[in-house]
Amino acid sequence: MSDAHSEGVNPEKDLSAANLPGQRGDQGEEIRVQRGMFGANNGGDTSGYGGLVRSVRLPGAASRPYGGWFDEVADELEGALEEQGLVPENAIAKTVVDRDEITFHIEREYLVRVAHTLRDDPALRFELCTGVSGVHYPDDKGRELHAVYHLRSITHNRLIRLEVSAPDADPHVPSLVAVYPTNDWHERETYDFFGLVFDGHPALTRIMMPDDWQGFPQRKDYPLGGIPVEYKGAQIPAPDQRRSYS
Repeated sequence: MSDAHSEGVNPEKDLSAANLPGQRGDQGEEIRVQRGMFGANNGGDTSGYGGLVRSVRLPGAASRPYGGWFDEVADELEGALEEQGLVPENAIAKTVVDRDEITFHIEREYLVRVAHTLRDDPALRFELCTGVSGVHYPDDKGRELHAVYHLRSITHNRLIRLEVSAPDADPHVPSLVAVYPTNDWHERETYDFFGLVFDGHPALTRIMMPDDWQGFPQRKDYPLGGIPVEYKGAQIPAPDQRRSYS
Protein backbone atom coordinates (compact mmCIF):
# COMPACT_ATOMS: atom_id res chain seq x y z
CA MET A 1 0.00 0.00 0.00
CA SER A 2 1.32 3.43 -0.92
CA ASP A 3 2.07 6.11 1.65
CA ALA A 4 -0.78 8.24 0.27
CA HIS A 5 -3.33 5.48 0.80
CA SER A 6 -1.98 4.60 4.24
CA GLU A 7 -2.42 8.24 5.28
CA GLY A 8 -5.99 8.38 4.04
CA VAL A 9 -5.20 10.74 1.15
CA ASN A 10 -6.88 10.37 -2.23
CA PRO A 11 -3.95 10.41 -4.66
CA GLU A 12 -6.24 11.57 -7.48
CA LYS A 13 -7.08 14.80 -5.68
CA ASP A 14 -4.85 17.75 -4.97
CA LEU A 15 -5.81 18.60 -1.41
CA SER A 16 -5.22 22.32 -1.58
CA ALA A 17 -7.19 25.17 -0.05
CA ALA A 18 -8.47 26.08 -3.50
CA ASN A 19 -10.51 22.92 -4.02
CA LEU A 20 -11.72 22.10 -0.53
CA PRO A 21 -15.34 23.15 0.12
CA GLY A 22 -15.83 26.12 2.38
CA GLN A 23 -12.23 27.32 2.15
CA ARG A 24 -12.04 31.02 1.31
CA GLY A 25 -8.81 31.99 3.04
CA ASP A 26 -8.97 35.67 3.90
CA GLN A 27 -11.41 36.43 1.08
CA GLY A 28 -15.05 37.39 1.50
CA GLU A 29 -16.89 38.81 4.47
CA GLU A 30 -16.38 37.30 7.90
CA ILE A 31 -19.64 37.04 9.84
CA ARG A 32 -18.46 35.00 12.82
CA VAL A 33 -15.78 32.72 14.22
CA GLN A 34 -16.76 29.09 14.75
CA ARG A 35 -15.27 27.49 17.86
CA GLY A 36 -15.72 23.77 18.43
CA MET A 37 -18.51 21.71 16.93
CA PHE A 38 -22.19 21.02 17.64
CA GLY A 39 -22.47 23.81 20.21
CA ALA A 40 -20.90 21.78 22.99
CA ASN A 41 -18.78 24.00 25.22
CA ASN A 42 -18.84 22.13 28.53
CA GLY A 43 -16.69 19.14 27.65
CA GLY A 44 -19.53 17.16 26.06
CA ASP A 45 -18.07 17.20 22.56
CA THR A 46 -16.49 13.79 21.99
CA SER A 47 -16.10 14.24 18.22
CA GLY A 48 -12.51 15.42 18.39
CA TYR A 49 -13.48 18.79 16.93
CA GLY A 50 -13.77 20.59 20.26
CA GLY A 51 -10.69 22.68 19.58
CA LEU A 52 -11.72 23.71 16.08
CA VAL A 53 -11.47 27.45 15.38
CA ARG A 54 -12.35 28.75 11.93
CA SER A 55 -13.79 31.84 10.27
CA VAL A 56 -17.24 31.68 8.72
CA ARG A 57 -17.19 33.86 5.63
CA LEU A 58 -19.66 34.84 2.95
CA PRO A 59 -18.21 35.34 -0.55
CA GLY A 60 -17.55 38.97 -1.42
CA ALA A 61 -18.61 40.91 -4.49
CA ALA A 62 -16.95 39.89 -7.75
CA SER A 63 -15.34 42.31 -10.17
CA ARG A 64 -15.65 42.41 -13.94
CA PRO A 65 -15.19 40.48 -16.08
CA TYR A 66 -17.20 37.71 -14.45
CA GLY A 67 -16.42 35.26 -17.23
CA GLY A 68 -18.45 33.33 -19.80
CA TRP A 69 -22.09 34.25 -20.23
CA PHE A 70 -22.24 35.81 -16.74
CA ASP A 71 -21.22 39.19 -18.18
CA GLU A 72 -23.88 38.97 -20.88
CA VAL A 73 -26.63 38.32 -18.33
CA ALA A 74 -25.37 41.08 -16.02
CA ASP A 75 -25.19 43.57 -18.90
CA GLU A 76 -28.66 42.70 -20.15
CA LEU A 77 -30.16 42.93 -16.67
CA GLU A 78 -28.55 46.28 -15.90
CA GLY A 79 -29.54 47.66 -19.31
CA ALA A 80 -33.15 46.49 -18.92
CA LEU A 81 -33.39 48.13 -15.49
CA GLU A 82 -32.01 51.40 -16.89
CA GLU A 83 -34.67 51.31 -19.62
CA GLN A 84 -37.26 51.24 -16.82
CA GLY A 85 -35.74 54.33 -15.23
CA LEU A 86 -34.01 52.43 -12.43
CA VAL A 87 -30.42 52.80 -11.33
CA PRO A 88 -28.98 49.25 -11.40
CA GLU A 89 -26.74 49.95 -8.40
CA ASN A 90 -29.82 50.76 -6.33
CA ALA A 91 -31.49 47.44 -7.15
CA ILE A 92 -28.46 45.14 -7.25
CA ALA A 93 -26.55 45.34 -3.96
CA LYS A 94 -23.71 43.16 -5.24
CA THR A 95 -22.94 40.44 -7.74
CA VAL A 96 -21.13 37.36 -6.50
CA VAL A 97 -19.36 34.78 -8.64
CA ASP A 98 -18.30 31.84 -6.52
CA ARG A 99 -17.61 28.22 -7.48
CA ASP A 100 -18.65 28.87 -11.09
CA GLU A 101 -22.10 30.17 -10.04
CA ILE A 102 -23.45 33.71 -10.24
CA THR A 103 -25.67 35.29 -7.59
CA PHE A 104 -27.32 38.70 -7.79
CA HIS A 105 -27.98 40.15 -4.35
CA ILE A 106 -31.12 42.24 -4.75
CA GLU A 107 -32.48 44.96 -2.47
CA ARG A 108 -35.80 43.59 -1.30
CA GLU A 109 -37.92 46.56 -2.44
CA TYR A 110 -36.76 45.90 -6.03
CA LEU A 111 -37.16 42.12 -5.98
CA VAL A 112 -40.46 41.91 -7.89
CA ARG A 113 -39.28 44.40 -10.52
CA VAL A 114 -36.04 42.51 -11.07
CA ALA A 115 -37.86 39.16 -11.25
CA HIS A 116 -40.30 40.55 -13.86
CA THR A 117 -37.35 41.80 -15.89
CA LEU A 118 -35.50 38.50 -15.73
CA ARG A 119 -38.61 36.61 -16.80
CA ASP A 120 -39.86 38.87 -19.60
CA ASP A 121 -36.79 40.41 -21.24
CA PRO A 122 -36.15 38.49 -24.52
CA ALA A 123 -32.39 38.45 -23.92
CA LEU A 124 -32.82 36.98 -20.43
CA ARG A 125 -35.94 34.81 -20.39
CA PHE A 126 -35.59 33.18 -16.97
CA GLU A 127 -39.01 31.56 -17.23
CA LEU A 128 -38.75 29.15 -14.30
CA CYS A 129 -38.13 29.68 -10.60
CA THR A 130 -37.45 26.33 -8.98
CA GLY A 131 -38.28 27.66 -5.52
CA VAL A 132 -37.10 29.81 -2.65
CA SER A 133 -34.99 28.63 0.27
CA GLY A 134 -34.44 30.34 3.59
CA VAL A 135 -31.08 30.81 5.28
CA HIS A 136 -30.44 32.09 8.80
CA TYR A 137 -27.17 33.81 9.72
CA PRO A 138 -27.67 34.98 13.34
CA ASP A 139 -24.37 36.87 13.30
CA ASP A 140 -24.97 38.69 10.01
CA LYS A 141 -26.28 41.75 11.83
CA GLY A 142 -29.04 43.66 10.09
CA ARG A 143 -29.60 40.94 7.49
CA GLU A 144 -29.95 37.78 9.52
CA LEU A 145 -32.55 36.21 7.22
CA HIS A 146 -31.87 35.44 3.57
CA ALA A 147 -34.21 34.26 0.83
CA VAL A 148 -32.49 32.48 -2.06
CA TYR A 149 -34.15 31.93 -5.46
CA HIS A 150 -32.89 29.71 -8.28
CA LEU A 151 -33.96 30.90 -11.73
CA ARG A 152 -33.58 28.83 -14.88
CA SER A 153 -33.77 30.02 -18.47
CA ILE A 154 -35.15 27.20 -20.55
CA THR A 155 -34.71 29.35 -23.68
CA HIS A 156 -31.00 30.00 -23.12
CA ASN A 157 -30.18 27.01 -20.85
CA ARG A 158 -28.80 29.15 -18.04
CA LEU A 159 -29.10 29.07 -14.25
CA ILE A 160 -28.67 32.05 -11.91
CA ARG A 161 -29.44 32.80 -8.29
CA LEU A 162 -31.12 35.77 -6.63
CA GLU A 163 -30.57 36.46 -2.95
CA VAL A 164 -32.44 38.91 -0.73
CA SER A 165 -31.77 39.67 2.92
CA ALA A 166 -33.94 41.04 5.70
CA PRO A 167 -33.26 41.86 9.34
CA ASP A 168 -34.64 39.62 12.06
CA ALA A 169 -36.54 42.63 13.43
CA ASP A 170 -38.30 43.21 10.07
CA PRO A 171 -38.50 39.82 8.32
CA HIS A 172 -40.51 40.99 5.30
CA VAL A 173 -39.79 40.12 1.66
CA PRO A 174 -42.11 40.72 -1.33
CA SER A 175 -43.85 37.61 -2.62
CA LEU A 176 -42.95 36.40 -6.13
CA VAL A 177 -46.06 34.25 -6.57
CA ALA A 178 -47.50 36.75 -9.06
CA VAL A 179 -44.34 36.41 -11.18
CA TYR A 180 -43.56 32.73 -10.57
CA PRO A 181 -46.73 30.91 -9.39
CA THR A 182 -44.71 27.80 -8.48
CA ASN A 183 -43.35 29.76 -5.51
CA ASP A 184 -46.71 29.48 -3.74
CA TRP A 185 -45.81 26.41 -1.67
CA HIS A 186 -42.11 27.23 -1.42
CA GLU A 187 -42.79 30.62 0.16
CA ARG A 188 -45.14 28.98 2.64
CA GLU A 189 -42.49 26.44 3.58
CA THR A 190 -39.83 29.14 4.01
CA TYR A 191 -42.22 31.17 6.16
CA ASP A 192 -43.04 28.09 8.22
CA PHE A 193 -39.44 27.13 8.95
CA PHE A 194 -37.61 30.48 8.94
CA GLY A 195 -40.26 33.10 9.74
CA LEU A 196 -39.74 35.12 6.56
CA VAL A 197 -42.98 36.96 5.80
CA PHE A 198 -43.71 37.15 2.06
CA ASP A 199 -45.83 40.24 1.60
CA GLY A 200 -48.54 39.76 -1.01
CA HIS A 201 -48.66 35.97 -0.82
CA PRO A 202 -52.26 34.80 -1.46
CA ALA A 203 -52.41 32.50 1.60
CA LEU A 204 -49.32 32.64 3.79
CA THR A 205 -49.94 29.92 6.37
CA ARG A 206 -47.86 27.17 7.90
CA ILE A 207 -47.41 24.18 5.63
CA MET A 208 -45.67 21.60 7.85
CA MET A 209 -45.91 22.71 11.47
CA PRO A 210 -49.22 23.11 13.38
CA ASP A 211 -50.82 26.54 13.04
CA ASP A 212 -50.20 27.37 16.70
CA TRP A 213 -46.54 26.24 16.71
CA GLN A 214 -44.21 28.66 18.44
CA GLY A 215 -41.00 29.58 16.66
CA PHE A 216 -39.36 28.60 13.39
CA PRO A 217 -37.57 25.23 13.53
CA GLN A 218 -34.82 25.78 10.96
CA ARG A 219 -33.40 28.95 12.44
CA LYS A 220 -29.98 28.38 13.93
CA ASP A 221 -31.04 29.72 17.33
CA TYR A 222 -33.96 27.27 17.56
CA PRO A 223 -33.44 24.76 20.41
CA LEU A 224 -32.42 21.25 19.39
CA GLY A 225 -34.82 19.08 21.35
CA GLY A 226 -36.07 20.01 24.77
CA ILE A 227 -39.65 20.50 23.50
CA PRO A 228 -42.40 18.41 25.16
CA VAL A 229 -44.81 16.80 22.68
CA GLU A 230 -48.39 15.62 23.18
CA TYR A 231 -49.34 12.45 21.31
CA LYS A 232 -52.90 11.11 21.49
CA GLY A 233 -53.31 12.33 25.03
CA ALA A 234 -49.93 11.04 26.21
CA GLN A 235 -47.21 13.46 27.23
CA ILE A 236 -43.74 12.75 25.87
CA PRO A 237 -41.21 14.64 27.96
CA ALA A 238 -38.36 16.59 26.47
CA PRO A 239 -35.07 14.67 26.06
CA ASP A 240 -33.44 16.44 28.99
CA GLN A 241 -36.33 15.47 31.27
CA ARG A 242 -36.59 11.77 30.51
CA ARG A 243 -35.67 9.02 32.91
CA SER A 244 -32.05 7.96 32.83
CA TYR A 245 -31.36 4.21 32.63
CA SER A 246 -27.64 4.39 33.19
